[in-house]
Amino acid sequence: MDLDLLIRPVELWARGQMVWVFQVSEDVFGLALAPIGIHHRADVAQLEKRVRGGRLVKPIKIGEAVGRLKERYPRVARYYATRYDPETKRLTCNLERAKRSKAEKLDGSYIIKSDREDLSADAAWRFYLLLTRVENAFRSLKSSLLMRPIHHQRQERVETHIFLSVLAYHLLVAIEKTLLDQGVHTSWATVRETLRTHQVCMVVLPADGGSVLRIRRASTPEPQPVELYELLGVPTKIMPPRKIWSDGEAPYSDAKNT
Repeated sequence: MDLDLLIRPVELWARGQMVWVFQVSEDVFGLALAPIGIHHRADVAQLEKRVRGGRLVKPIKIGEAVGRLKERYPRVARYYATRYDPETKRLTCNLERAKRSKAEKLDGSYIIKSDREDLSADAAWRFYLLLTRVENAFRSLKSSLLMRPIHHQRQERVETHIFLSVLAYHLLVAIEKTLLDQGVHTSWATVRETLRTHQVCMVVLPADGGSVLRIRRASTPEPQPVELYELLGVPTKIMPPRKIWSDGEAPYSDAKNT
């Protein structure tokens, strides 16, 4: 990301400290929302197609679908008015230009102070970004990766817990870096939210004679997870279906795998 294009630093000197005022240009606001906006528009178009084709008729169901879109794309959906008209049976999604324009004017002002006179505006900004990455790392370790709290009592288990958490964080950073190298500016929180819809489920089928067939398989991924898998070079088929026969409610240890 070119600093000269995206940030306009104003260098000041106050009370023995260097002060930089960074005003992010308006292009950054659109740049940050552009990738999410593309997916939002695609999903809205898909919903409009379902309504127009008569596959989604009940207003309450349409309202629930609109609500799910707002939950999935909160940063973008807040600037769009998505409404369904029961009389015309049409779904409309219009940009609220006044709300977006106000957000563009208020978004992206930073003041950075340092007692180092040898730093340039570019170096100060890079140090600031590094600090935010370190803070995000600790936040991820304590929340997303569940490093804390530690419930283990034995030292070797505590060390293993921390080692696995740090290993998971390295994987997290590798995912973000791989996407960034391909021009996708996103975070692990966004990636995790996108992949939530692709899950492994268990199908339980009672059979004759009291036996039970359990099939463990992955669901079919939606377009957004498929796009992420392609960017990361990960196959969309994460596991083959696994069949488990058992007698009634017998535990898995007594079951027969096929």
